[in-house]
Amino acid sequence: MSGVMKRMGMIFRAKANKALDGAEDPRETLDYSYQKQLELLQKVRRGVADVATSRKRLELQLNQLQGQSAKLEDQGRKALALGREDLAREALSRRASLQQQVSDLEVQHQTLQGEEEKLTLAAQRLQAKVDAFRTKKETIKATYTAAQAQTRIAESFSGISEEMSDVGLAIQRAEDKTAQLQARAGAIDELLASGALDDRSGLGSRDDIQAELDRLSGGTDVELELQRMKAELAGGPSAQQQAIEGGAQGGAQQPQTQHRFDKQ
Repeated sequence: MSGVMKRMGMIFRAKANKALDGAEDPRETLDYSYQKQLELLQKVRRGVADVATSRKRLELQLNQLQGQSAKLEDQGRKALALGREDLAREALSRRASLQQQVSDLEVQHQTLQGEEEKLTLAAQRLQAKVDAFRTKKETIKATYTAAQAQTRIAESFSGISEEMSDVGLAIQRAEDKTAQLQARAGAIDELLASGALDDRSGLGSRDDIQAELDRLSGGTDVELELQRMKAELAGGPSAQQQAIEGGAQGGAQQPQTQHRFDKQ
């Protein structure tokens, strides 16, 4: 069962991969990748801006602490000049505490400044990569579009595209059907002419007796023509003239025969 499930999972993944491959458009994939790189670049720039803002805030705090430290130092001097050593000591004590804070903020400021420089350099490098990818993306998209157009044109001329294949099949079916109808019409005409098939339309119909008479008449004409050609070759009178003369003699003798019958 485990082997069957693994095989089914492999088949499903293969089918899904094939479907995705057919639906994938490289141009859309490139645009999506470019969009993701732009989003990453924006995040890096926001990070640089945040670090710069924090650094600037520290600088303001440092300026305030340094101003307070200078003020306490001046107050200590004035107290000492007035003979108030206690006040001078208090002012210097507070100044020492502020100086510790200033030292801590200066360390943080240096750290933030280093991070800012790193992020700025990373943003510049990423910007260069994004620009290069954009140029390459547009080149690949233009090349893919041109290749796709050339492929479609080639398929149209070669007739291997789906549309052209359908048109070719339709033409072939029409030609086959036309040839079949022509053959059927010719066969029906031959059957009607030979009398094997009755013409029930009443147009040009004839019975079998008339057909036989027509056949005999045609045969007689052929025999007469043959006799005439033989006579011409032999140099004698034509068979047609002999037939005409024979017919005339037969016509002259007929009344005598009738007269004998009358006498009887």
